[in-house]
Amino acid sequence: MKHRGLYLAARLTAFLPRRLQIALSGEPAVVVDGQQLDPQVQLLRALRRGRAPAGLLEPTVEAGRKRYRAETRIFNPRPTPVASVLDFEIGGLRVRHYRPDRADGGPLTVYYHGGGFVIGDLDTHDEPCRMLCRNARTHVLSVAYRLAPEHPYPAAVKDALSAFRWARANAASLGADPQRVAVGGDSAGANLAAVVALVESPCAQLLLYPPTDEKTDWPSRHLFDKDFFLSLADRDAFRSRYFGGTSDPPSLMAAEIATPRAPALVAVAGFDILRDEVEAYARKLLDSGTPTRILRSPGLGHGFVHMTGVCTTARRAVLAIAEEWRGMLAQ
Repeated sequence: MKHRGLYLAARLTAFLPRRLQIALSGEPAVVVDGQQLDPQVQLLRALRRGRAPAGLLEPTVEAGRKRYRAETRIFNPRPTPVASVLDFEIGGLRVRHYRPDRADGGPLTVYYHGGGFVIGDLDTHDEPCRMLCRNARTHVLSVAYRLAPEHPYPAAVKDALSAFRWARANAASLGADPQRVAVGGDSAGANLAAVVALVESPCAQLLLYPPTDEKTDWPSRHLFDKDFFLSLADRDAFRSRYFGGTSDPPSLMAAEIATPRAPALVAVAGFDILRDEVEAYARKLLDSGTPTRILRSPGLGHGFVHMTGVCTTARRAVLAIAEEWRGMLAQ
């Protein structure tokens, strides 16, 4: 019930003047590093404060998973319509195929959900996949890769590669174009998409705020560590469970970029501890000769793909991403 109350409060205040949204948040406009947090996000943050534990995996992993499922469901109560949705299994992996209208021979995007490799599933990312399917006019194959800590690294990477290879070999059976099979994902899922793009040859890669560099002490990690939807403590908690007892865990990126890769669309959230490393990774792609388009959302935080039902700015950002992705896949 508390999640539903949060959603109703967010919806009721969505169309208030920006100044009133800021006033209702109980604090001045949030400006950090020359960026202003979107007033609607600021109010949502205030409404959410105190309604959930400080950590995304607190008090337990299962509690974090349950809370994540509840919030994403409540925040998006009206699913975006698509032509059809079908759940099935490939090699023991659960997948969900979203088919757009008039899509025979259209592109296919293999999508990996976010959630730190620990939480998240097909349902938590149902609405982002629906929006991508409808507005980018692409088939979407959402993949429920194995989660840590039950299945630590490299299980998720193996599943991501396996799902992409199946999709490329079976695209025609889904009604898609075998020559236009792309990869995409958000957060941890974007990392998996980037790894697949390093190993395989998708036609394009969609990377929504991917974690790509754990070693560099980027300024954004400290600027947005507290109360901006993803903290350093959260990242450490995800990492420790993802890599399990590995004494010398590898970098999240499996290889260096030396040669051009699949054209990339990279989304950056301004109020995100990952902001600087995402920007740096996009520059690295550009330096390698990879055609790369960067879409910045300076007023939004990590995980904004889940806020489209309660935040106008987040919805506009996801629609802009879908439109840009549609153009990239058309090429």
